[in-house]
Amino acid sequence: MTTVETRVQAPAPEAVPPRSAARSAVRSSLPIVGALVGFVAVWYAVTYLVLPAKQRFLLPPPHQVYGEAFSNPQLMGPMMEALARSFAVALVGLAIAVVLGISYAVVMSQWSWAEKVLYPYAVILQTIPILALVPLIGIWLGYSFLARVAVCVIIALFPMVANTLFGLQSASAAAHDLFTLNKATRWQRLTKLQFPAAVPSIFTGLRNAAGLSVIGAIVGDYFFQQGAPGIGGLLRVYTQRLQMEALLTSVTLTALFGVVIFTIFAVLDRAVVGRWYGRVAR
Repeated sequence: MTTVETRVQAPAPEAVPPRSAARSAVRSSLPIVGALVGFVAVWYAVTYLVLPAKQRFLLPPPHQVYGEAFSNPQLMGPMMEALARSFAVALVGLAIAVVLGISYAVVMSQWSWAEKVLYPYAVILQTIPILALVPLIGIWLGYSFLARVAVCVIIALFPMVANTLFGLQSASAAAHDLFTLNKATRWQRLTKLQFPAAVPSIFTGLRNAAGLSVIGAIVGDYFFQQGAPGIGGLLRVYTQRLQMEALLTSVTLTALFGVVIFTIFAVLDRAVVGRWYGRVAR
């Protein structure tokens, strides 16, 4: 007697046609393009319809601003170098803030008395105006790279502490009871329960801290007038000299710089959190 085996093959996933992928990309980019077109239209309207002819030097039209700036290598060269310095400051400050923030939150999550003692210091550091601390930082650390990094760390630290602590404390009581019944150590509870539960909150803190680190780099460059200037130092110089084309171009590059930093961590958030927690793409 012959046995006949019947194999049922699962249907192969349908390949996404290139045209559908292109249409999806176009649809996702339409809001961004529309916002940019609207911004440029408002800019032209203010320049030509709101400002008198004698005051148009305060807000030149976009074609004049970017045309003169990007066609002048003597202007764009120092501007790109300054932007690279600010990028290095923001990146180092963000890395230090992430390490310190997560470590600070882990300590507070393990002992209730540590949270009561340490959390008020984080709140105080957040509520003190950074402009009041900048002169002290300059006096204590000088006006070099280290002082600028310190400003970034101070600004970006609290979001990492608050979001990480919230995530570490978000594991359910039932899960904690299960680990207690299995006699899990404190390290096992932290690495296998609390940290996986805290991943979405940690990435939320990363996105916020990334944007704030860019602000810290610009603030430090703006007020520390010694050493090689960053993009914030050039903003101050252009403002004092009323170089509107250079000022508006540097502001645009600064905004793009912040958007790029935020987008990098937003993509990482979707890749990691979406893969771990099955987030549905929209």
